[in-house]
Amino acid sequence: MPIRLHDFPLSGHSHRARLFLSLLGLPHEIVPVDLKAGAHKQPGFLALNPFGQVPVLQDGDATVFDSNAILVYLAKTYDKSGAWYPEEPVKAAAVQQWLSVAAGLVAFGPATARLVNVFGAKRDHEGAKALAHGLFQVLDGHLTGDGFVTGATPTIADVAMYSYVAAAPEGDVSLEPYPAIRAWLARVEALPGFVPMPVTPVGLRAAA
Repeated sequence: MPIRLHDFPLSGHSHRARLFLSLLGLPHEIVPVDLKAGAHKQPGFLALNPFGQVPVLQDGDATVFDSNAILVYLAKTYDKSGAWYPEEPVKAAAVQQWLSVAAGLVAFGPATARLVNVFGAKRDHEGAKALAHGLFQVLDGHLTGDGFVTGATPTIADVAMYSYVAAAPEGDVSLEPYPAIRAWLARVEALPGFVPMPVTPVGLRAAA
């Protein structure tokens, strides 16, 4: 059975998984999940992820939910070079730091701000935007030269961080003040196998 990814195209978490599958050149089948119809809350899907969230990856006997966990699984299973998720303790910890940022500050900042505009979610939009800018100030200072989030070469930390940072303008969070972030996004987009997330023309992208 081929790798199957249960996916919603406008989900940045789903995009992380799609992007990494493509970067690794892994054949896979996309299984659309109709969130609007509540397909993610039906018993069949809850058997795959009891939290009722996308994405979910099925690979043979393995079923993995949570986008960052999927990145770890794919790197450990299919990246024999070890480049995407290094074994060396300091490098592995550096990757994990940014996976935690992706699950925390990114989720509550730019991802939440976008959630308001794209899906009409009832969230603190101004608070999420402020959190996003605070994060981006730190990230912009962290990204230097021609490198990636944890060094000279890309890792799953870049994949985890990319989707919602790139889509931040959809939540009314401008990337214009952050030249290092914009240069880093371009480096990720230049990687062989890169696939974009569909653009939603809302927020700062409404007039783009």
